[in-house]
Amino acid sequence: MTARHPFEYALLRVVPRIERGESLNAGVVLYSRPLDFLGARVHLDVARLHALDPDADPAMITAALEAVQGHCEHERVEARHAAPAGREDRGRRFRRLTAPRSTIVQAGPVHTGLTADPDAELEHLLTTLVLPLR
Repeated sequence: MTARHPFEYALLRVVPRIERGESLNAGVVLYSRPLDFLGARVHLDVARLHALDPDADPAMITAALEAVQGHCEHERVEARHAAPAGREDRGRRFRRLTAPRSTIVQAGPVHTGLTADPDAELEHLLTTLVLPLR
Protein backbone atom coordinates (compact mmCIF):
# COMPACT_ATOMS: atom_id res chain seq x y z
CA MET A 1 0.00 0.00 0.00
CA THR A 2 1.30 3.47 -0.88
CA ALA A 3 1.95 5.79 2.04
CA ARG A 4 -0.42 8.75 2.27
CA HIS A 5 0.74 12.07 3.64
CA PRO A 6 -1.17 15.05 5.02
CA PHE A 7 -1.84 18.06 2.85
CA GLU A 8 -3.67 21.36 3.11
CA TYR A 9 -5.57 23.14 0.36
CA ALA A 10 -7.62 26.25 -0.23
CA LEU A 11 -9.84 27.29 -3.09
CA LEU A 12 -9.01 30.49 -4.94
CA ARG A 13 -12.16 32.53 -5.33
CA VAL A 14 -12.86 35.47 -7.59
CA VAL A 15 -14.97 38.16 -5.94
CA PRO A 16 -15.47 40.70 -8.75
CA ARG A 17 -17.53 43.10 -6.65
CA ILE A 18 -16.40 42.96 -3.03
CA GLU A 19 -19.46 44.86 -1.82
CA ARG A 20 -21.81 42.14 -3.16
CA GLY A 21 -19.86 39.22 -1.66
CA GLU A 22 -20.58 36.94 -4.64
CA SER A 23 -17.78 34.65 -5.74
CA LEU A 24 -16.82 31.88 -8.10
CA ASN A 25 -14.19 29.21 -7.65
CA ALA A 26 -11.25 29.80 -9.99
CA GLY A 27 -8.39 27.71 -8.63
CA VAL A 28 -6.92 25.67 -5.84
CA VAL A 29 -3.64 25.86 -3.89
CA LEU A 30 -2.25 22.69 -2.28
CA TYR A 31 0.61 22.35 0.22
CA SER A 32 2.12 19.19 1.72
CA ARG A 33 4.94 19.67 4.19
CA PRO A 34 6.03 16.00 4.34
CA LEU A 35 6.18 15.85 0.53
CA ASP A 36 7.75 19.32 0.24
CA PHE A 37 5.09 20.27 -2.31
CA LEU A 38 3.35 23.55 -3.12
CA GLY A 39 1.25 23.87 -6.24
CA ALA A 40 -1.74 25.65 -7.72
CA ARG A 41 -4.05 25.10 -10.65
CA VAL A 42 -6.37 27.79 -11.98
CA HIS A 43 -9.29 28.11 -14.40
CA LEU A 44 -11.39 31.23 -14.90
CA ASP A 45 -14.86 30.63 -16.34
CA VAL A 46 -15.38 33.96 -18.12
CA ALA A 47 -19.11 33.38 -18.71
CA ARG A 48 -19.69 32.82 -14.99
CA LEU A 49 -17.51 35.83 -14.18
CA HIS A 50 -19.57 38.07 -16.46
CA ALA A 51 -22.78 36.70 -14.91
CA LEU A 52 -21.56 38.16 -11.60
CA ASP A 53 -20.12 41.35 -13.08
CA PRO A 54 -20.44 42.18 -16.79
CA ASP A 55 -17.73 44.84 -16.41
CA ALA A 56 -15.12 42.53 -14.83
CA ASP A 57 -11.76 42.37 -16.63
CA PRO A 58 -10.98 38.68 -17.29
CA ALA A 59 -7.44 39.42 -18.48
CA MET A 60 -6.56 41.20 -15.23
CA ILE A 61 -8.14 38.47 -13.10
CA THR A 62 -6.43 35.72 -15.11
CA ALA A 63 -3.10 37.49 -14.60
CA ALA A 64 -3.69 37.57 -10.83
CA LEU A 65 -4.59 33.87 -10.78
CA GLU A 66 -1.56 32.96 -12.87
CA ALA A 67 0.66 34.99 -10.54
CA VAL A 68 -0.48 32.79 -7.64
CA GLN A 69 0.23 29.69 -9.70
CA GLY A 70 3.65 30.99 -10.71
CA HIS A 71 4.51 31.89 -7.13
CA CYS A 72 3.79 28.32 -6.07
CA GLU A 73 5.90 26.82 -8.85
CA HIS A 74 9.04 28.86 -8.25
CA GLU A 75 11.73 27.13 -6.32
CA ARG A 76 13.23 28.86 -3.35
CA VAL A 77 16.19 30.84 -4.64
CA GLU A 78 19.44 31.89 -3.08
CA ALA A 79 18.88 34.81 -0.72
CA ARG A 80 21.14 37.29 -2.49
CA HIS A 81 19.29 36.76 -5.81
CA ALA A 82 15.68 36.97 -4.66
CA ALA A 83 13.05 39.35 -3.43
CA PRO A 84 11.83 38.52 0.10
CA ALA A 85 8.95 36.35 -1.18
CA GLY A 86 11.36 34.26 -3.24
CA ARG A 87 13.38 33.38 -0.14
CA GLU A 88 10.39 31.92 1.71
CA ASP A 89 9.93 28.21 2.17
CA ARG A 90 6.85 26.55 0.71
CA GLY A 91 4.95 26.51 4.00
CA ARG A 92 5.38 30.24 4.54
CA ARG A 93 4.34 30.94 0.93
CA PHE A 94 1.19 28.82 1.39
CA ARG A 95 0.30 30.70 4.59
CA ARG A 96 0.78 34.06 2.88
CA LEU A 97 -1.24 33.02 -0.18
CA THR A 98 -4.12 31.75 1.97
CA ALA A 99 -4.21 34.67 4.42
CA PRO A 100 -7.54 36.52 4.41
CA ARG A 101 -7.63 39.61 2.22
CA SER A 102 -10.14 41.90 0.62
CA THR A 103 -9.17 41.70 -3.05
CA ILE A 104 -10.74 40.33 -6.21
CA VAL A 105 -8.80 37.03 -5.88
CA GLN A 106 -9.16 35.57 -2.40
CA ALA A 107 -8.35 32.22 -0.79
CA GLY A 108 -11.13 30.36 0.95
CA PRO A 109 -10.73 28.46 4.20
CA VAL A 110 -7.92 25.92 4.47
CA HIS A 111 -8.96 22.25 4.44
CA THR A 112 -6.90 19.10 5.00
CA GLY A 113 -6.59 15.60 3.58
CA LEU A 114 -4.24 12.70 2.91
CA THR A 115 -2.57 11.91 -0.39
CA ALA A 116 0.17 9.79 -1.93
CA ASP A 117 0.32 11.99 -5.05
CA PRO A 118 -0.11 15.74 -4.52
CA ASP A 119 -0.09 16.52 -8.28
CA ALA A 120 -2.94 14.09 -8.87
CA GLU A 121 -4.77 15.43 -5.81
CA LEU A 122 -4.44 18.97 -7.12
CA GLU A 123 -5.92 17.94 -10.48
CA HIS A 124 -8.75 16.09 -8.71
CA LEU A 125 -9.58 19.15 -6.60
CA LEU A 126 -9.54 21.40 -9.66
CA THR A 127 -11.86 19.03 -11.53
CA THR A 128 -14.34 18.54 -8.68
CA LEU A 129 -14.36 22.01 -7.12
CA VAL A 130 -13.48 24.50 -9.87
CA LEU A 131 -14.15 23.27 -13.41
CA PRO A 132 -17.72 23.45 -14.74
CA LEU A 133 -19.84 20.36 -14.12
CA ARG A 134 -20.29 18.12 -17.14
